[in-house]
Amino acid sequence: MLPHCSVLVLLCVTRLLSLSSALPFEQRGFWDFAMDSMDSGGLMAMMKDEEEGSAVEELPSPDVHICPFGCHCRLRVVQCSDLGLTEVPKNIPPDTKFLDLQSNHISELKEHDFKGLTNLYGLSLRNNMISKVHPRAFVPLKHMQKLYFSKNRLTTIPRNLPASLVELRIHDNQIRRVPEGVFTGLGHMNCIEMGGNPIHNSGFEPGAFKGLKLSYLRISEAKLTGVPKELPDSLHELHLDNNQIQAVELEDLSRYKHLYRLGLGFNHIRHIENGSLSYLPLLRELHLDNNRLTRVPQGLPEMKYLQVVYLHSNSISHVGVNDFCPRGFGMKRTFYNGISLYANPINYWEVQPATFRCVSDRLAIQFGNYKK
Repeated sequence: MLPHCSVLVLLCVTRLLSLSSALPFEQRGFWDFAMDSMDSGGLMAMMKDEEEGSAVEELPSPDVHICPFGCHCRLRVVQCSDLGLTEVPKNIPPDTKFLDLQSNHISELKEHDFKGLTNLYGLSLRNNMISKVHPRAFVPLKHMQKLYFSKNRLTTIPRNLPASLVELRIHDNQIRRVPEGVFTGLGHMNCIEMGGNPIHNSGFEPGAFKGLKLSYLRISEAKLTGVPKELPDSLHELHLDNNQIQAVELEDLSRYKHLYRLGLGFNHIRHIENGSLSYLPLLRELHLDNNRLTRVPQGLPEMKYLQVVYLHSNSISHVGVNDFCPRGFGMKRTFYNGISLYANPINYWEVQPATFRCVSDRLAIQFGNYKK
């Protein structure tokens, strides 16, 4: 038997040999250390943390809104278009800013369809089958500014639209009447697009647009036979193209002194009464193409800001030297940069060069070829 001191020395040598033959230190991954900790009792600690909710993300509570099935939700935009929906989906996130429901099969808007969507800024219902709207359907939408309702089956403009509404696009429906008071309280409304509806002049009740301060209004592709009366006098753009207007009478434009752009193309206009255009001192763009005019309308030389005139596809056979520009020392504030006269029976070589003395560039004049 070895003495006690010899045994101690032998153990020390054995330990040193085992250390000298060990592998170099190697950094291990996070989960290697995690497993070590679990082996040393860490597993029990993690289980305890999990029970207390400190190590694992809690599951959402049942009342949290998630993205409706089939829709795409991102950056407060909920897109539910082209899904074949027959009603407004439930559980729309309450912080939604824009809701896209276009190109579905929705036929009715119910009272609580938009409940809780107080942050909604824009709503697109375009290209559905909506014919019925509950009177209180839009009540929750306290901050909505844009409503796109085109290509549906509405026969009347919905009541109780949000007071915050700025833009309403309701063209291509079956609306035949605009009743008095339908726009009451919409003091922020700036733009209405209501073309493609079978509205006659008699369909606008007196006071239908009362209180509105519109800048833009389009009533194209309707059944109008004349310029409607009592439209908002704040208008900057008025588009009445693709109607059945026969003439422009003296008082038709008298209330629209702020117009920048007037669209009367694709009508049946044969006559514009002398002095009618004098009520439009700020007009910059005039569309009278595709009508039945036989002469250039009188009053154009006095319109100091007029820059673009569309007169193509009419029956104009003569252009006078003073039809567009002021006489003598009269001056325009802005020169023309576009005059279209093509598709008229005009012999352009007979038109005097001085006729276009107030045009910015010769390329701005378009005669083209006339083919009967």
